[in-house]
Amino acid sequence: MSNSSASDARHHVVIVGGGFGGLYAAKALGQTDAKITLIDKRNFHLFQPLLYQVATGTVSPADISSPLRLVLSNQANTQVLLDEVTDIHPDSQTVSLKDGELHYDSLIVATGVSHHYFGNDHWQPYAPGLKTVEDALDIRRRIFVAFEAAEKESDPAKRQAWLTFVIIGGGPTGVELAGAIAEIANSALQKDFRSIDTTQTQIILVEGLDRVLPPYPTDLSAKAKDALVRLGVTVETESLVTQVEADQVEVRQGEGSKTIPTRTVLWAAGVKASSLGTVLHERAGAQLDRAGRVMVEPDLSIANHPNIFVIGDLAHFAHQGDRPLPGIAPVAMQQGQYMAKLLKGRLAGQANPPAFSYFDLGKLAVIGQNSAVVDLGFMKLSGFVAWLIWVFAHIYYLIEFDNKLIVMIQWGWNYFTRGRGARLITGESVLPLIRDASKSTKGLAEKVG
Repeated sequence: MSNSSASDARHHVVIVGGGFGGLYAAKALGQTDAKITLIDKRNFHLFQPLLYQVATGTVSPADISSPLRLVLSNQANTQVLLDEVTDIHPDSQTVSLKDGELHYDSLIVATGVSHHYFGNDHWQPYAPGLKTVEDALDIRRRIFVAFEAAEKESDPAKRQAWLTFVIIGGGPTGVELAGAIAEIANSALQKDFRSIDTTQTQIILVEGLDRVLPPYPTDLSAKAKDALVRLGVTVETESLVTQVEADQVEVRQGEGSKTIPTRTVLWAAGVKASSLGTVLHERAGAQLDRAGRVMVEPDLSIANHPNIFVIGDLAHFAHQGDRPLPGIAPVAMQQGQYMAKLLKGRLAGQANPPAFSYFDLGKLAVIGQNSAVVDLGFMKLSGFVAWLIWVFAHIYYLIEFDNKLIVMIQWGWNYFTRGRGARLITGESVLPLIRDASKSTKGLAEKVG
């Protein structure tokens, strides 16, 4: 594409990434005299905190996604480009795209993180993570194919392997997935099959530390574990996964180890920074942490480059408290809004605002229907009240009104019916996978009859 900003005298703010940080910055800059360009390789904003509900058939992808052009359509100063930034050149103040080059006056990088397998990338085909719509649909397919395959499997051991789900990582994503799969097995699918009893499903949550939800207070971690156990989840703490294969997982616990036969493994154990972190390290001398996140200054810029900013999950902000800010949506939202305030001030010739400071609204994690844990700082809650807070907080942060309405109706319907209406199995390889589950289905007709 051509560099149209050469003939445009307005200050050009280029934002890379349409997640929470990038989108909130773009929205807050909508009424300025600056020219705003938002670049993303997807044409939609994804509400990642509810991805696990897509993965477990509660909502459809469109319910938690909003087209970027639609969200920003009323901002005359804002352009959305469907493209991918491949390189950054601080000296010439340009970014290289897959389709051309673009000049910037201020650059905001908000490209987030992806899965991290700690040197075991060969596990990825067997243990998908949950960061994109495609990830969620793949996990949804694996979960529901497992039940379909178990229905056709005549060998008890192989059938149980299909009915065993191992989730690696006891953070919020792992806890939410474990609780949701337990509800699927114990409620939503209970009457749908004839050859299997879905309540005999095993859900095993593996966590390397001594408790689930490590960032939460210990009492809330304990309550979360109790809630999972009540749902039938087996929680294995102080356990390290040493091998993941197509039909089993090996786990080390202390001096011993065990093998878990399973056909469904889900990864929720770690993240790594987007590749633009490495680009900023090589091109601008930015310092990176062990996960590849960019160490930022108090105003979210990178050292020696006051017009290049990194926000959201890609940023390592260590200027508040004794640990870096967590990679969660509220942090990215507030950083996006701070960026807009800072740039508005610069455009008006004002001094930079005080350093960014995150206002912690609390931590929330849902374990299942009617059960969640909430840490508001001044108050810790669990159970039904915490679940209600979790529900309304997530509805509030959905970008578009129609999405809020749809999700509220869907959740309300599922609450009373215990259904999972979005449990479609998609993918070309579904039938071959189910066929391979059992070479012989002899006797199934008699069971059903």
